[in-house]
Amino acid sequence: MSAPTTPGPAVPASAPTTPTTATATAPTTPTATAAPTRLRRGGLLDWRVRFAILSVIWGFSFLLIKVGTEAYAPFQVALGRVLFGALALFTVLLVRREPLPRGLRTWGHLSVAALLLNTAPFSLFAYAELSIPSSLAGICNATSPLWGMALSLVALSEDRPTRRRFAGLGLGFLGVLTVLGAWQGFSGVDAKGTAFALLASLCYPIGWIYVRRTLAGTPGSPVALTGGQLMVSTLQLALVSALFTSAPSSFPLWPTLSVIALGALGTGMALQMQYGLVTEVGPTTAQMVTYFIPVIATTAGVLVLGEQLHWNTPVGAAIVLAGAALTQTRPGARRPA
Repeated sequence: MSAPTTPGPAVPASAPTTPTTATATAPTTPTATAAPTRLRRGGLLDWRVRFAILSVIWGFSFLLIKVGTEAYAPFQVALGRVLFGALALFTVLLVRREPLPRGLRTWGHLSVAALLLNTAPFSLFAYAELSIPSSLAGICNATSPLWGMALSLVALSEDRPTRRRFAGLGLGFLGVLTVLGAWQGFSGVDAKGTAFALLASLCYPIGWIYVRRTLAGTPGSPVALTGGQLMVSTLQLALVSALFTSAPSSFPLWPTLSVIALGALGTGMALQMQYGLVTEVGPTTAQMVTYFIPVIATTAGVLVLGEQLHWNTPVGAAIVLAGAALTQTRPGARRPA
């Protein structure tokens, strides 16, 4: 779902999410690095309940993508996702009477962020799920922190690697090989679909690095900036869909509802909940949703869609998550002499 966040995940949308090393379906926002981390109590539901709801929403995003592709082309699924996500956030902006971002420079950066964090990964995940299970797509999404760690070695000089983080990187990719059954010659795994899913997860940290360097501190609320980003992504995907797909001849109930839920819930509602969590409990705790998404995605795929589950899938997923957790560790602050 940043998800990403994704999904999501995310980005806006992905999944997902908060710092530059979270996942996708849990989608990252342009102002995530500047989000307030001061603890603040509030909201109708306890933060733990909202955390659980957010995990479920983004975990189910991969199932919704799978169902959506049963009736619509991948570009159309991605288009519906950002369209209904943008409508959800615009509704919030209207209620709050908040304006959209201003300035050509800001909109130029939002256009690139939309391509990296929404248009490209959402389309790639939809194409991937034409040939791979939704559970595998969810696990591939969990590799975003690993890609982020690898990219940080050359792109973010202030994010210095440590031995533990190097170990996490190696452990994480060992988990990927376990999920894919490397000792069996990757038999039974669609290489193209898996490559699309891994490439989608790579888009998120690239987008986070770009956002961190160009949009951190930009005036405007996270909702306004993310709403503008999703609007640009909607225009991008509308153009691509018009050029490379034909208009759907029918609108089956379940695929249509899946696309609407993917956007309105997985992007609109989920991002609102994420903003509240970051404000209330801080980004470190909020990003822990990353580690629940592949578990929920796998469970949903097996129980709802009847996808097959072999022993190496949960074992490999656990190794991936352990490696991702190690890459997120930071050296402790030095005590004064």
